Amino acid sequence: MAVTSKELRSTGRLPSGRPITVIPRVGLNSAMYLVTGLLALLAIYAVMGNVVGWGQERIDDLRYGATRTFHTRAVVGHDDSAAMPTHFIAMNLNRQVVILEIPGGDSAKTRVITGPYLFGAGEDKTPILLAFSDVTDDGMPDMIVNIKNEAIVYVNRDGQFQPVSPEERAMLMAHR
Repeated sequence: MAVTSKELRSTGRLPSGRPITVIPRVGLNSAMYLVTGLLALLAIYAVMGNVVGWGQERIDDLRYGATRTFHTRAVVGHDDSAAMPTHFIAMNLNRQVVILEIPGGDSAKTRVITGPYLFGAGEDKTPILLAFSDVTDDGMPDMIVNIKNEAIVYVNRDGQFQPVSPEERAMLMAHR
């Protein structure tokens, strides 16, 4: 005896009396919704990454200026005193690190310390920070130039800051 689909739908049972089990099919529409949702999340992630990067650059512009400039004062023993400390200006001028040292605030004695050239995209916006600490244990504060996650030491020798010699580098590495 043949049973029509209309009869099966109306009774919900097979001729043997067992209920009909319907297995839902995952259609093409469901897969398209999933793919569209994933693409939307990826687009939101990309847009938010760009917005955060743009915001960080604006904050750095406010903090350091368009030419990344950092100012500090320290007593380093170069014609200065606690009353008149040496003024330092660290700049990133088109990827070239330049540090101006104004001993005791006397601009007639300004010295220029040329630092490294920065390579890579966007490096013209990298801030240059300065710190002073006696890393050579000679009683004179040395200058530490911080660029991203790298520290470059300039030794306070003969009344001026000079790059580290190979002997001093070996000594500094041994103290690490």
